[in-house]
Amino acid sequence: MRLSFAITSMIALAFLVPLAYVTKEIAHDRALAEARYQADAMVAALASASGNGSGALDRAVATVPAGQSGRLAVHLVGEPTVGTSHAPAAEVDRAAAQGRSLTVDAPGGLAYLQTVVLDGDRSAVVEVYVSDADLSRGVGAAWLALVGLAVVLIGGSTLVADRLGAQIVKSTKQLAEGARAFGDGDLHARVEPDGPPELRDAARSFNRMADQMVAFADAERELAADLSHRLRTPLTALRLDADAMPPGPIGERMRQAFDALDDEIEQIITTARRSAADRVPESTDLVEVVADRLAFWSVLAEDQQRPWRVVGGQEPVWVPVAESDLVSAVDCMLGNVFQHTPEGTGFEVQVSPRGLTVDDAGPGIADPARALRRGSSGAGSTGLGLDIVRRVAETAGGRLVVERGPLRGARVAIVLEPMVMTPPRPQRRVVR
Repeated sequence: MRLSFAITSMIALAFLVPLAYVTKEIAHDRALAEARYQADAMVAALASASGNGSGALDRAVATVPAGQSGRLAVHLVGEPTVGTSHAPAAEVDRAAAQGRSLTVDAPGGLAYLQTVVLDGDRSAVVEVYVSDADLSRGVGAAWLALVGLAVVLIGGSTLVADRLGAQIVKSTKQLAEGARAFGDGDLHARVEPDGPPELRDAARSFNRMADQMVAFADAERELAADLSHRLRTPLTALRLDADAMPPGPIGERMRQAFDALDDEIEQIITTARRSAADRVPESTDLVEVVADRLAFWSVLAEDQQRPWRVVGGQEPVWVPVAESDLVSAVDCMLGNVFQHTPEGTGFEVQVSPRGLTVDDAGPGIADPARALRRGSSGAGSTGLGLDIVRRVAETAGGRLVVERGPLRGARVAIVLEPMVMTPPRPQRRVVR
C-alpha cells in the first residue's frame, strides 16, 4: 500500500502540476482574447462614430459590454478620455507612439491597449481592462477538480493494491503461523496452499518437509524400539539364572531388579513406538519422581553404607516434562554418585521450586565443560548421562549446572525458572 501510494502520488504530481499550470494559462489567454474581442468591437463602433462629436463616442462606448461594466476607455490624442481608464498614461502614450497593441500592467489586473488610426491622420488608443478575477476565472474550480481527481487516483490505487496484496499477506501469514506452530512442537501443523503460485509452492514444500521430519522421527523411534527389544533375550537368560538362585535377600533383590528392568524396557518400547506427531505436552511432579527414585536407590546406598539426606520436597514441583524423561534424568544424576564415587561416600539431594540438586562428597568433576559434551567421559562411561540431564533441563525451561558443591565433591543441578505452575494435586513428601 505504501509503495502504491508513493508511485501514484509521483505520477499524479507529474501530470497534475503541469495541468494546473496549463489551466491557469488557458484562463489568462481566454480573458485576454475576450479583451481583444471587446477592443475590436469598439474599433468598429469608433469608426462609425468618428466625426459625430463626443456624444456619439460616449454612446459607442456604452454599446460595448466592457464599456457598460466600466472596463473600457478611448484615448483620443489631444482630447479628453472617454470611458473609465485603468492603464498608466505613460503606457497609453507609448502604445500611441508605437502604433501597435500592448498588454500592460494595471492596478488589480491588466490593460489591453489597441491603437486605431482614424480619418484625418488622427489616432486613438482603445483600452480594455481585465481584472485579476477575470484572469483567473474558473481556475479555482479546475484546480479543485484536479485535486479531487488526484485523491481518487491515489485512494483507488492504494485500495486496489491493498486488495491485491491482502491475499498475498494472508497466505504469507498462514505460512509463517504454520512454520511457527511446527517449530513450537505441533507436529500436526500444516499449511493450506493459497495465494500466488510461489506461495502455494512454498506451502506444499513446507508440508512435504513436515511430513518427512515426522517420518524421520518415527523411523528413529522405531529403531530405538527395535534396539530395546533386542535386550529382552539376554535379560530373559539373566532372569532364568536369577530364578535359579537359592531363596534369600540377594536373590529376591536380583529378581526385583530384573522385574524393574523389564518394565523399563517395556515402557521404552511403548514410548518409542508412539508417533512423534501424536505426543502431547505432559507435566510431571518432580518431588514425586525424586521420592520414587530415592526409594529405589536407597537400598543400594544402604548396602554401600552411603550416608544421604534430602532437603525440601514439602510442596509439589510441576515441570513440563514427560515422566519417563524425568525419571531418566533423576536416575542419571543419582547413578553418577554410585558409579563415580567410592563406597561409603555420602550425598545430599535438594528439591524445591528452584530445581533439583545432587551433591556428593566424592572427588568431584575435574573438567565440567568436557563432562557436558555428549559422548565424552573421563571415567570410562558412555558420556551420555549428563547430556540426558541437560536436555531434560532445557525441555523444562531451565539449565544444567555442574560445579563443585559444599560437600567438596561434584554438584549436578537442574536449575528451573523462578515461576513454576503448581496444579492442585495431593502433596507427597519425599522419603527420608
